[in-house]
Formats: sequence, structure tokens, C-alpha cells
Amino acid sequence: MSLRAAQRRSALANHPLYDFLAPGLLQFPPSKRNVRYVSTTQKAAQGSPPNAFKADHEPIPNPKSPKKPLTQAQRDFLSSALRVNQAGELAATLIYTAQMPPIINSHPHLRPLMKHMYDQEAGHFTTFNELLAKHRVRPTAMYPIWTLASTALGWGTAVMGREAAMACTEAVETEIGGHYNDQVRELLDLADKMEKDGDVMGEELQELTSIIRRIRDEELEHLDHALEHDAKEARPYELLTGVIRAGCRGAIWISERV
Repeated sequence: MSLRAAQRRSALANHPLYDFLAPGLLQFPPSKRNVRYVSTTQKAAQGSPPNAFKADHEPIPNPKSPKKPLTQAQRDFLSSALRVNQAGELAATLIYTAQMPPIINSHPHLRPLMKHMYDQEAGHFTTFNELLAKHRVRPTAMYPIWTLASTALGWGTAVMGREAAMACTEAVETEIGGHYNDQVRELLDLADKMEKDGDVMGEELQELTSIIRRIRDEELEHLDHALEHDAKEARPYELLTGVIRAGCRGAIWISERV
């Protein structure tokens, strides 16, 4: 091919109209770059850095560490706490059940307050019943005796009058509030000790701590209501509250163990 013919062909090939009409006739020199497409599976097999995502960009789930079982000491504490707390809430519901008819008959304006306190105690009782069933803890063997004693205490103080009924609430809630405080303190001490040992408190004990705090606050609310409604005007106040508080401490001690 002559030099002039080659120049004409080159000029024609570079013309826009030629490129538009016959692009397939253009010849391009082969690329010298060697391009390889490697799959993500091959990259992983070749030892490439691990990726946090799968090939379809779904996050790789991190397996959850197995839940650590409770130690025997923790299990014993859980069983004791649930058993005594359920017994205490049983007693509270029965006291209010026995108090309400005479108190409401003589003081109708106290109906909303008495119902409010009873409803909260009934809710506490239901909560601990559910926890007993969940953790397979038996109730106290003193259940029948506490049933009779609580009913008698509620009826007796109600017959003595509004002030005596409120003094009963004050005495019971003082002991129960202190008891729940002791449990919360023990649970928090346990959590601190486990944290220092590089461990974490189990879900069961965390749940129990939260529940006891809430119920403790509601019990102390009942104590405030009793004081606001002349609990200290009961006669004989010191003897009445002293006997009730001593009975509560004894019942707590027995229910934790029996």
C-alpha cells in the first residue's frame, strides 16, 4: 500500500461519520493489561483480610456467648428471696382484704386509698408467684399459718379503728421496706464482686434486682400513706407497732428457711 493510500485510510477511519456508520470496522490493538476477576470466595481462600460482610453484604452474626449458669450460692439466694417475698406479699394482700370491709364501712372516703394499696399488693403477689413458677422455687411451708395470721391481724386492727389499721400498715411496711433494702444491697454487692472478677451478673439476678427496687418503692409509698392518715394516733401505738414488727421479722426469718 502506498503512503498516500495509507494516509487516506487513516483520515477516513478518524472521521466521525465513518465511526458512526461502521464502528465494527475499526480495529483496536489488543490491551496489554492482564485483568483478572477474582471472586470473594477465592480471595478468602488466598488469605485476604477477613471481611465483616458476606458476598451478598449481609452482616455475619456474632454468636452469642452461652448464658453462664448460677452458682449454687446464687441459686440459694434466689430461692430464699423469692420464697420469703412471695410469703410477704401473700400476707399483705390478706391484711388489706380483711381490713377493707370494716374500714370502708366506717370511713367511705378511704375506699380509693385502700383499693389502691390492695391492688399494688395483689400485683406484687402475682409477680412473685410468676417468678416462683419460672425458677421452680417452692413456696414456704408456713403458707397456711401465714394465711390465718395475716387475716386475723387485718381484721383485728380494722376493728380497733382507722388509726390502728394505719399503724398496722406502718409497722408492716417499715419491716418489709427494710427487708427489700437489704436484698437490693446484697444483690448490688454481688454485682460489684462479680465485676471485679471479670464476670457479669446473670439475667435472673438482674431482673430480680429491678423488681425488688420497684416493689420496695411502692411499699414505702404505703408507709407514707399510713403516716398521712394518723397511724401514730393509734392506741396503744408503741405496743401495737412493736408487736407487729416483731412478728414480721420472725415471719421473714422463718420463710427464708422453711
